[in-house]
Amino acid sequence: MHCNNAVADLHWLEILVPTLRNVIALALVLLTASAAGPRDVLSRAKQLYNGAQYDDAIAAARDAATTPALASAAQLVIARAHLERFRQSASDEDTREAREALKQVRQADLSDDDRVELIIALGESLYFDGQSGAAAEQFELALPRVDRKRQVRRERLLDWWATALDRQAQTAPDPVARSLHARIVRRMEEELRNDMGATVASYWLAAAARSGGDIERAWDAAIAGWVRISQFGQRAAVARGELDALVTRAIIPDRARVVSPASPDAAAATMRSQWNALKKAWS
Repeated sequence: MHCNNAVADLHWLEILVPTLRNVIALALVLLTASAAGPRDVLSRAKQLYNGAQYDDAIAAARDAATTPALASAAQLVIARAHLERFRQSASDEDTREAREALKQVRQADLSDDDRVELIIALGESLYFDGQSGAAAEQFELALPRVDRKRQVRRERLLDWWATALDRQAQTAPDPVARSLHARIVRRMEEELRNDMGATVASYWLAAAARSGGDIERAWDAAIAGWVRISQFGQRAAVARGELDALVTRAIIPDRARVVSPASPDAAAATMRSQWNALKKAWS
């Protein structure tokens, strides 16, 4: 009997402790907001957003939004937090809330950096609403405004742009799809000319060449990309994984069917051996 009571108590603790933590976290946000000035509250909201604490970021930003001069910047934080929550939950409510917040943002009231974030947020909203082509237009508008020195930010945006175009191409007629993939190839070539360390560009150059029908370019670009990004250590780990998956699951089977229509399996086995040898040599 005592054992059963202990188990029950433990069960309730498992439920209550996370809840109490959330309540305490929210109370701290509200307490900080009440003791700080509006700009401090907005700064805190941005910090919470950057720390992936989206619920708390929304709460703090809503408090900051009551100050007219900060309303647009605060609504932008709210929109971005809802968009990130949508990535986690796929809840239509989050996309609706993000859209409503974005409609209240006035570009003239934003800093230069926030104006870029507004362009990106509008693109994300369009993408999540199924408007991938329009989203790509927004992302492309933002790219020249993102300094190449801010590498992580720029590569994330570049990946969003290429992903949006690739998604549009998946439902487009073949000539249109090839044109879209050619746009991706040209952009990635330009990125690599300006920065050989653009790991996202190394992946998308090979992926878009393959999707556009140039399987030899895809194979060569993948090999060159692997060798190039091997210099960047842990920073390139994700890109190496994605490039490896692209080569083994898509490029090699496609190229094997072209190179050896009569015996594609044997050709694919040879290519896999070549690819594995390259990875070993450049790990």
